[in-house]
Amino acid sequence: MTAYRRSLSAASSAACLVSLLVSFPSAHGQDKPAAPAATAQSASDTVSDPKYLAAMTEGKKLARERQYTFAIDEYKKANKIAGGKDRKSLLEVYDLQIKTGQYKDAVATASLLEQAARNPVEKSLAESDRGRAIFSEVGDKNKADKLEAADAAFKAAIADYPKNVNAHFYDGEVLARLNRMDAASAEFKSCLSCISPNDPSYIRAQHFAEHPEISTKKMAPPFTVTALDGTKFNLDAMGGRVVLIDFWATWCGPCNEELPHLKKIAKEFAGEPLVMISVSDDKDEAKWKDFIAKHEMTWVQYRDANGELGKQFGVQSIPHYFTIDADGVLTAEMMGSGSDVEGRLKKLIVKAKALETRPVAVASGTE
Repeated sequence: MTAYRRSLSAASSAACLVSLLVSFPSAHGQDKPAAPAATAQSASDTVSDPKYLAAMTEGKKLARERQYTFAIDEYKKANKIAGGKDRKSLLEVYDLQIKTGQYKDAVATASLLEQAARNPVEKSLAESDRGRAIFSEVGDKNKADKLEAADAAFKAAIADYPKNVNAHFYDGEVLARLNRMDAASAEFKSCLSCISPNDPSYIRAQHFAEHPEISTKKMAPPFTVTALDGTKFNLDAMGGRVVLIDFWATWCGPCNEELPHLKKIAKEFAGEPLVMISVSDDKDEAKWKDFIAKHEMTWVQYRDANGELGKQFGVQSIPHYFTIDADGVLTAEMMGSGSDVEGRLKKLIVKAKALETRPVAVASGTE
């Protein structure tokens, strides 16, 4: 997407894998619309109290060290010093509460952000945050009252700022969970009207607009990377193909043992609706390139030097595989050697071929 303050990690909804929360950037991700010039500066930008600055600095340090509880305490301390309506520190608190699954507390923090808002855009972002926290609290359960509350929060956000992309997208997911498929499709279409077709998230929103029921499933985090051969790999642009993602490294013994198996898969499924992408966290680019050339790894190769893609998928050990079906649904996560990757792929490819004849039509549902 193109404009909110921070980017939200990435799977498709509050029900997604581990902390991969949603498919779109958060209401404080890189998609933040520009605030009116007269109010663009945050109130905290003018706070010069040494105690405030020290608390913010300590909060950042503790967050980097993953001491999240203490980091939240420091940010709350900074907010208190700033007068209780400091958006900068409150946003940090909210983000950490979402990160650590403290959703009820995040709802309360979002409400404080609403009170601290100085214009409709800031209020819209805070309302969207509140809706996201409520939706996250629902998780895999179908709690109608919570879903209705999330829907109300997103609709309030849209009323205050109609181009709040994330509010449209999230509300589409909520409405789909409520089985209001026509309304969900309409929200995904509204989301599409607010972003560029070149945006990496456009394809997923378009897919959900056509088939809103898919948005209720566990989606893989959307991503776009430049492969070794210079081509762009967009997960959501795979056009109905199955995707196998292999996280590995040249220095990993078990990964090297798996290589013949991967080469066998690449050969066996050539011509089938399957895309393979190997994601390496090698730091030495030359060594990585030499290894790939030497071992004739002919499928898509990407070097995740900073580990960001691995973080999105929650990868902590390798080899680590993910299979994704033709709709982008995350179907399996396998770790270590000896995983039955091949068997799973065969089933997914059969399903992908069956979906090729599926009509592009919006599913109907109760309103």
